[in-house]
Amino acid sequence: VQLVESGGGLVQPGGSLRLSCAASGGTFNYYNVAWFRQAPGQEREFVAAISRGGGELVYADSAKGRFAISRNYDKKTVFLQMNILKPEDTAVYYCAAARAILTDSPKRQPGSYDYWGQGTQVTVSS
Repeated sequence: VQLVESGGGLVQPGGSLRLSCAASGGTFNYYNVAWFRQAPGQEREFVAAISRGGGELVYADSAKGRFAISRNYDKKTVFLQMNILKPEDTAVYYCAAARAILTDSPKRQPGSYDYWGQGTQVTVSS
């Protein structure tokens, strides 16, 4: 499966962005999908994930209450709505997919995902 992220950009602190991860080349419904981010000089960090059925959502503590992950099956797209953005949210954001059975919960570890997009830059600055 191929993944393409979009929606990044420059935003002021307190602002919002919606990232999109468009999938192609695979059966979208069979995959758990996650968002990760990586700031310069730092490890890749888990942000949020959604199960293949959409019923299980997992968030990093830093994302709870501010970010929301969702998926649209018709569009084969996963979204990350980011609100109340902070300068420390600045990073390249990546989406990732892992083939899953219905009972598989989305994972937080990057090594659990087989497919990755190229990333989209998010910069939060005044």
